[in-house]
Amino acid sequence: MTRVTLAVDAMGGDFGPHVTVPAVLQALGIYPFLEIFLVGLPDTLQPLLVTADSSVLERLHCVAAESVITSDVKPSSAIRQSKNSSMRLALELVKEQKAQACLSAGDTGTLMGLALFLLKPLPQIRRPALMTLLPNALDGQTVILDIGANVEADSEMLLQFAMMGAVVAQQMLAISEPRIALLNVGQEEGKGKESIRQAAKLLRQQSVIRYTGFLEGSELLTGQADVLVCDGFSGNVALKTLEGAVRYFLQRAGRGQSSWRRLIRTLLSPNTSKIDPDKYNGAFLLGLSGVVIKSHGAANQQAFLAAIEQSILTVQRQLSQRVARQLATVVARSDRT
Repeated sequence: MTRVTLAVDAMGGDFGPHVTVPAVLQALGIYPFLEIFLVGLPDTLQPLLVTADSSVLERLHCVAAESVITSDVKPSSAIRQSKNSSMRLALELVKEQKAQACLSAGDTGTLMGLALFLLKPLPQIRRPALMTLLPNALDGQTVILDIGANVEADSEMLLQFAMMGAVVAQQMLAISEPRIALLNVGQEEGKGKESIRQAAKLLRQQSVIRYTGFLEGSELLTGQADVLVCDGFSGNVALKTLEGAVRYFLQRAGRGQSSWRRLIRTLLSPNTSKIDPDKYNGAFLLGLSGVVIKSHGAANQQAFLAAIEQSILTVQRQLSQRVARQLATVVARSDRT
């Protein structure tokens, strides 16, 4: 199988190397075609690698960073002070084409800003969006974006998110004419913020997009849309609310009475693993010239391993390149109409 090379920011997230390093070693043990640049502070990384198998270490390259970007620093300040930080060095490995993708659990705003600065957005895109796939009640999946990269998004950005989401649905889910919906506080045309109402008007004018209207948060998993578009604030709140509810149900199922456990397992199965944030972790920063994957900041080893696996799949499917090619075609068709 073709070699896949990832650049991993070992210092990002709430638990840093104590989660990222074991997950990286586990991934290298599972996937013999995988090669990883592990970027972090040498004095912190080395003690965590002393017991690693030599065959695994042959495909692990440690890159020494001098600093770590913490989540309590404003993104604007963090970007200015990012030289030789673990996050920036990992992104630079992608820019220099030494790695095919960057994975970080660091601060989303800083990752977004640095990725824009180093990798640049696609020509047709003003701002990238964080995208993930959620299971739905029709035994399929729904593309949802943005889930946190842009707290606010105007109507033009929402239109661009819809175009990117449509391409992902076509390329990853094999849906020829994906249904596009906007997340809103109601289904009536007059509901919601001005940016959402204006985005709906723009979407209706696009002959290359199959726009179906507004959806509410309660319809997140119904399968009424193949692509659900929103600003990063709404998407992040919706997704984390869903994740919190799933964690609650799973915890109750683990310690409740047998009848309660059976009921919850029945309600959640078979899609629980697809919603469980420890198992579907890894959001794609869509719309860049390079591949960047964002992990949950609170990821445990299992969740970070899932993000590594998501990074591998993204590279193997050449999703970034396919999105760029298809998006150029979609935009050209849209401009002619």
